[in-house]
Amino acid sequence: LVAGGDTAATRDVLIQQKISVASRAVEGHCGGRRFYLDAEATPRVVNPRKRSRRDRDGDHLLVDDIGSTDGLVVEVGSDGNWVDITSSVELEPTDAAARGRPYTSILRSTSWLLEPRVRVTAKWGWPTVPEAVQEATLLQTLRLLKRKDSPEGVLGSAEWGVVRVSRVDPDVAELLAPFVLDGFG
Repeated sequence: LVAGGDTAATRDVLIQQKISVASRAVEGHCGGRRFYLDAEATPRVVNPRKRSRRDRDGDHLLVDDIGSTDGLVVEVGSDGNWVDITSSVELEPTDAAARGRPYTSILRSTSWLLEPRVRVTAKWGWPTVPEAVQEATLLQTLRLLKRKDSPEGVLGSAEWGVVRVSRVDPDVAELLAPFVLDGFG
């Protein structure tokens, strides 16, 4: 457990630790999504050959979750030779902000594959933490706090006997299902 006995301060530290671990587990379960919003816009460089697809609307560059357009800059190029194309692209889904969801792709009429790299500066993450994610994190936190009572993943009771605890709580998995990123190849 935590050194220092069973004081309120020690319990608070333990609870904060479990909340942090549960939060990272929820993010991992959802394919690495972060449900908090960065305070500042930061740049990320994307290889368009690995993350673009074409349809009748144009070329879509799949990006990590963009939670805010504040400070958004989209540039193409490489090695310090960047050209700003922000005014010629569109974030998608177009209704993301109205739905409280992040933008997940950048639409362009010409091919992303013509560019060596794309640098996107944005506030990464989600605009707000969805209620279902908050609930799943709370459930996972409570599960981790009770883990000390289930050595080897087994719980026991005189009334119902021994039960193996599954790796992922079914309620947590159900709450997070709409937020799990699909892979593409």
